[in-house]
Amino acid sequence: MKMKPAKKPLWNAPIWAFLIYIIVIVCLFMQLTYLSLSPTIYGINMDQFAKQRNTVSTTLYANRGTIYDNEGNILALNVSSYTVIAYLSESRTGSSSTLQHVADKEMTAKELAPILNMTEEYIIELLNSNAYQVELGPGGRGITELTKQKIDDLNLPGIDFIETHKRYYPNGDFASYIIGYAKEYEEVNSDNETVYNIVGELGIEAKFDDILDGDDGSLVYQQDQYGYKIPDTTEDRTDAVNGSNIYLTLDSNIQRFIEEAVKDAAEDYDPEWIQLTVMDAKTGEILGTSSSPSFDPNIKNITNYENPLVSYVYEPGSTMKIFTYMCAMESGNYVGSDTYESGSITIGEDTINDWNKKGWGLISYDKGFEYSSNVGVVNLIQKVIDKSTLQECLSNYGFGVKTGIDLPREMTGDISFTYPIEVATAAFGQGITTTAIQQLQALTMLANDGKIVTPQIVSKIVDTNTGETTYENEIEISNQIVSTATINKIKELMYNVVYGTDNGTTGRSYQVDGVEFIAKTGTAQIYDMETGKYLTGSNDYIYSVVGLFPYDDPSIIIYAAMKQPNYGGSTALSTAVKQVVKNVSKYLDLTETTDTSVMTTTVLDSYISSDVDTVKQALEDVNLNVIVIGDGTKVISQYPASSTTVIEGDKVFLLTNSSNYTMPNIIGWSRADVTNFCNLIGLGCEFENYGYVIEQSITKNSTINSENKLTVTLKEKDYLNSHEEE
Repeated sequence: MKMKPAKKPLWNAPIWAFLIYIIVIVCLFMQLTYLSLSPTIYGINMDQFAKQRNTVSTTLYANRGTIYDNEGNILALNVSSYTVIAYLSESRTGSSSTLQHVADKEMTAKELAPILNMTEEYIIELLNSNAYQVELGPGGRGITELTKQKIDDLNLPGIDFIETHKRYYPNGDFASYIIGYAKEYEEVNSDNETVYNIVGELGIEAKFDDILDGDDGSLVYQQDQYGYKIPDTTEDRTDAVNGSNIYLTLDSNIQRFIEEAVKDAAEDYDPEWIQLTVMDAKTGEILGTSSSPSFDPNIKNITNYENPLVSYVYEPGSTMKIFTYMCAMESGNYVGSDTYESGSITIGEDTINDWNKKGWGLISYDKGFEYSSNVGVVNLIQKVIDKSTLQECLSNYGFGVKTGIDLPREMTGDISFTYPIEVATAAFGQGITTTAIQQLQALTMLANDGKIVTPQIVSKIVDTNTGETTYENEIEISNQIVSTATINKIKELMYNVVYGTDNGTTGRSYQVDGVEFIAKTGTAQIYDMETGKYLTGSNDYIYSVVGLFPYDDPSIIIYAAMKQPNYGGSTALSTAVKQVVKNVSKYLDLTETTDTSVMTTTVLDSYISSDVDTVKQALEDVNLNVIVIGDGTKVISQYPASSTTVIEGDKVFLLTNSSNYTMPNIIGWSRADVTNFCNLIGLGCEFENYGYVIEQSITKNSTINSENKLTVTLKEKDYLNSHEEE
């Protein structure tokens, strides 16, 4: 019987393969659908992820506002500075036909070393870093526009710059406590981006930091793999809002007169400090103020962070007799011809003496003011006015409270007194404290018929984005505080302080030819907190003076004070004050002599691209001292800038279209002159001491360039006068 063949088992491999294939296809399809349709993949927002890979966010820095004087001369501004960077990664170049990274490191180091004042070896070490890019510091940090241009001219592949801004003060140590300074800070924001902020930390820079600062903007755009913006892609731009410009009441010419006088006095007499301020008596505007020690806000060589004008409180001494006498006259009980016995007076267990302890015998109260008699004001307290009246008067005159001037850290002083001896000493300015700005404010009564004018330091504020003036100061004048009769009498007494002929007259050293300058001097003892006693050394005093001119209708008020000069006493202060009075009166044409000549002023034009010889001759014709830098035929830069007001004898620097610079003879130049010269040509300079140049490390007529470094030694002016160059 024939058997049926057995059935062969089915081969399932193709079926399984097909099923696996189908499953894989389905899974891939599902994954593709997930990737295509889902906004979030494994917890990551893919749209945001893609954008971040190609999106660049850049901060658009707001330009900090500029600070000007009352004529529009620049006192503080932002300038560009740069950090040199080198791209090291070949990926920077990619498929580009132009090198975008540093390929020849030896050549690059050799070219950059002399410009950045760094060794080739150190630059090569930086260029060998395992990084996408590297900063070429320290020499490549904070370089100027001039240095950047020199590097640009080399056309070095892979070398680029990061631009930042820094605050620059073109006049150096000039009204430093008024202008203050601003400092750049570097920080990393929430987007891991390095941002730079300039923050005001002293003076106007600090007081108006928010107004000067502005608001940074931003730019967000798409870039390709080479770092270039992708064409036709959208960008998100928020423009920066620049800070406002601030115009101060300072007159730069008057400021220079003061700076020179203060520096001369500081160098000659070496006081612990000296300050001097000039105010417009009618408007309250501060026209100039300086002190020593001071500082250069570009280098911040600061030893004291308090502005002497508003933050120093001290016992004012006999300048307060003006206000005690004023108070007595206002009481209606003052009779200037009444007499008292000078020399000394006893109050309880205490004795108060005149500066001349023997006194002048029996003298009138009017003479007592002229002689600055302490005993005279004590008699006024005992016989004409009392404690409460004096307290009320001093408060009404603005002491013991802030004036409200737009400067930070203004102090109030302290005019409290209780016991009879305290009342007596307060009457002649001991045991109470005031500030210089309070003295100036109170003195405005003498120029405004008994009304107080509030001090001003800001003239106007201008919004740089719209050109609109958002603030302009106005004269703030009080109601009548004292009578016209009292004002006229006080002015008469202050006139006698300067022009009296008696041996006891205290202010004769303040006479200035051609100017009727009225004044009151002060010599205050210094209280030692450690010993609880007043110092007793021959010069352990704060010497001060308040003055006004012209006598008939005062338009200028001066306050000056000096603490503990090494020698000279009140003479040290009068020398500085007289120098300022003489220069200011001539500059403002307030002299009263037959000499009708006035100080010539010139407003500079822009001389850029002009013929050097023509400009030089025109400036010399108006008695300016022209310093030509280089042997070119055209002017490419100048200092001071156009629209600056200068006075006869001022230096004007003209940089020519030539890099062949020779060193001038700078003996006798001021520190500011040297700084301006060095800044124009990018020459490094160092200073030893203060004052005027007596030695220069680079001899005159030597060829110079930015690789050189100039060291100058400074000395006080008297040294120069006795060591004239042969």
